[in-house]
Formats: sequence, C-alpha cells, structure tokens
Amino acid sequence: MVNSVRNLVSSYTEALYPIIYINHFDFRVIDELIKGIVEHRKVVEYNNGLGFVDFKTKAPMQVCDLYNFLNIVKDDGYDNETFILLKDVHDQLNKPEIVSLLKYIAERNLYNEDYSATVFIASSKLRIPAELEELITVIDMPLPSVSEIKNIMTNFIEDLKIEVPDDVVNEIALSLKGLNEFQVEQILNLAYQDGGSLDSDDKSLIFTQKEQLIKKAGLLEMIPVKEQIDDIGGMENLKEWLYRKEKIFNNLDKAMKFGVDVPKGIMIVGMPGCGKSLAAKATAKLFDIPLIRLDVGRLLGKYVGESEENMRKALKLSEAISPCVLWIDEIEKAFAGVGNSGGGSDVTTRLFGQFLTWMQEKENTVFIVATANDISRIPAEFLRKGRFDELFFVDFPNPEERRKIMEIHLKKRHKWNKDLNIISLVKLTEGYNGADLEAIVKDAIESCFIEGKEQLETKDLELAQQNIKSISSTLKGRVEEIREAAKNVDLKPASR
Repeated sequence: MVNSVRNLVSSYTEALYPIIYINHFDFRVIDELIKGIVEHRKVVEYNNGLGFVDFKTKAPMQVCDLYNFLNIVKDDGYDNETFILLKDVHDQLNKPEIVSLLKYIAERNLYNEDYSATVFIASSKLRIPAELEELITVIDMPLPSVSEIKNIMTNFIEDLKIEVPDDVVNEIALSLKGLNEFQVEQILNLAYQDGGSLDSDDKSLIFTQKEQLIKKAGLLEMIPVKEQIDDIGGMENLKEWLYRKEKIFNNLDKAMKFGVDVPKGIMIVGMPGCGKSLAAKATAKLFDIPLIRLDVGRLLGKYVGESEENMRKALKLSEAISPCVLWIDEIEKAFAGVGNSGGGSDVTTRLFGQFLTWMQEKENTVFIVATANDISRIPAEFLRKGRFDELFFVDFPNPEERRKIMEIHLKKRHKWNKDLNIISLVKLTEGYNGADLEAIVKDAIESCFIEGKEQLETKDLELAQQNIKSISSTLKGRVEEIREAAKNVDLKPASR
C-alpha cells in the first residue's frame, strides 16, 4: 500500500507538482512515506501545535506561526531541493497571507529552474481554498487490501508466537477489511489481550470497534436489528432471493475465491407500510452483518463543498464497516430535485452523481438496500442495469400473506390461539397493508386488556378492523399513481 503511494508521490515531485495534499490522519505513515522519497532533499517541517520542528527527531526548533514559518523557509528551494511538510494546517488555508506565500513557493517551483521546493500538506481534513485548487494535488492513502491485512496478521502472530489456523486468519482479515493499518493493529492487540489468542469469536469485537467509527463520524447511523426474515409475512420471491445471497455472505471468503461476484444490493419499491423497511432490517439479520442507514439530509453542510466531502466520508466509512448493509430509506426523497437547477438542487445533483459513481465502481462488501414508495420520482440513471442486482415491487399483501402477517403479530404478543378465525379477518381486510393489519391486532389486544378479558376473540379483531381504514381507501389516488409508475419499469414482484 505505502509502496504504491510512495511511487506515485515520487512521480509527482519529479514532475514538479508544487503542492501535494495527503488526506490522512496517521502522521507516522506520512513520515515514512516522505523518508522513502527524500533522497538528497532537505525536509523542513511545521507542526500546528509545536511550530518549526526537526523532521528526523521531532524536537521543536522554533515556536512560530505558519505565516512566519513559510517566510523563513520560502527561499530554501534556491539552495537545496526542499520538501516543506505542513501538518494539520487545514484551518489556516483560508487566510489570504498563507495562500499568497503558498502560491509564491508553488510558482517558483513551476517556473524557476534554479528553485525546487515541494509543499506537502498532511491532514485528516480536506480544506482546499479556491485560489489554490489548480496548484494542489490530493492523495488519499488507500486502505490495506485483504492480502496486506493478512501480512499484518502474520507478522503479529509470529511476534507473539501463537498458533492461528489459516481459515481463521482469512475470516478475520476479511472482517478487518476497510480499516487502516493503525486500526487493524489496535484491534489485533485488543483481541489478543482479551482472549490470549485470535479466533472466529473476535469478529464480534471487530464489529464493536467498527461501531465506534460510526458514532465518532456522525454521518451514518447504525441500526440495531432484532427482526428476522420469518417476521416478514409473504414476499416469498424476495425471501428466496435473499436466502441465495445469504449463502454467499456467510461464506464470503470461499465464495470470492470460487469466483462468485459479491452481491451489490437491491431496490425495494412499492406501497407504503408493506414491509420494505422490515425487509432491510431482516436482510442484515439474515446475512449476520451490521445495518447502517444513510440519511442524505444529514450530509448537507453550510459551506461550499462540505456536502460532497461528507458524502465521500460517509461512503468511505461504509466501506470501513463492511461487510454491511447500507440502507437508504425513501431514496426518492433523499435525491429529490436531481437535475433541477439552483441552490440545493445543484448540491443534491452532485451528491447523486457521487453516489452513482461509487455504486458503479465499488469493489467492496457493502450491500445496498434502497427502499422507495414512488419509482416515478427516482432518476432513471438509478434504475439502469448493473446498479442493483435486482429491483423488487411490493404490493398490498394477498389473502395468504394477510393471514401470515396477522398470525405473526398475534404470536409476537402471545395472543395466538386456535379458536381465532383468522380467515374471516382475511376476507374483511382486502387492500390493507402490513401496518394496517398490525394496527388491528394492537387495537384488539388493547381493548381486551381495558375490558378485563383474559382471551382474545375473533369478534375483538373484527371490531378493531371496523375502526381502522385501509391505506388503499384513504390514499386511493396515490396508490393508483404508484401502481401506474411501477408498470413502466421492469420490477420483479416480491410476492408470488
């Protein structure tokens, strides 16, 4: 990983790229990177907290601010080939005097044959002033691949002289994918201290540590999942499809070695209250991986470029948490206004473009579940073949599904008994969605409790049904619009 970046940075410096922005938090890695290409060059370092420091020893040499430091070193490029390393200075890059000095150095590096100085900006935050955009080249430190993580693990195992089977190494390495080298080493240390060795049980520890990344970033939301696939009444086509993908996710390492493509994800479109969100949660439970929710509204920032940077971070974070399910609820609202002009619509369009590109190019184990009510409001580019593995349409439950849904909710509340005539309820509830049916059960049980009855009877359910109108009757026009829009897209029915 570091070698590939080192070769790239070396090429940039030889080609006189004047300012290289390394977007990374671990300065130890950046120092190693620069040591690998420094050769005969002089390195001068500025640390935002310490001022002028010795690059080799890190000892403070002179307390000064960034402006004075740049004034001191700006002409070093005439006497020596120089690297100017600036750490954590992102908040100062909007100052006109700092911008002017950086442009002074950059222009001499580009146009003066007697001058050679490359500026390196090292920071975990990306802040690029408009005046320096053309002069700055951004480099992201890539995350270690699975094979590189295995090498880290092998070195760790050899240092501690412990025995770990190869299949466990493969399994843990895959779980650690998406973390940087520092995080991998920290988790391995924690796992060893916790149990004195490494085994498959450490995957839960890795999951806990990944959860910390979500909490600290504040861009994504980790959803606790209790819902099982059996909690879905009906949707047999969807469930059958998910069971096939479960075999891949539960044997990910073997599947990838066999040549199986990692599943990309699904879009579930259809009637409100018919179990789309439940399906997203049950998918994560079935695959035994975390469920992460992406709320596009949470990414919107007040500064120019902040929203796009938040999207980039959120997607990168989802890769760090992978394997995971990334859930985008009501996706038509998340990207509302795409293609329109002006203000917020322009930002949304750029975010949508970012997300599309990531979906198309991603080679990770992030499984996307996008749910939507109205497919007519989803941009056509989103529905193109290859974005998702499959598109499903969820309609109102059929009679058999309505029976299953009511039984599920009755059993969940310990009120199921053989004397209940669920078939009579099935006949009365044509056009009811899953949420309506749950409301009937809840209302009937509540009435029983208030009346002091010990056992739920069929008439209690029938009485509750009379008080609850179906969504298909209250929103008849909207339901027809959703159905009509779905006819124009190749959607697979979720139910048989």
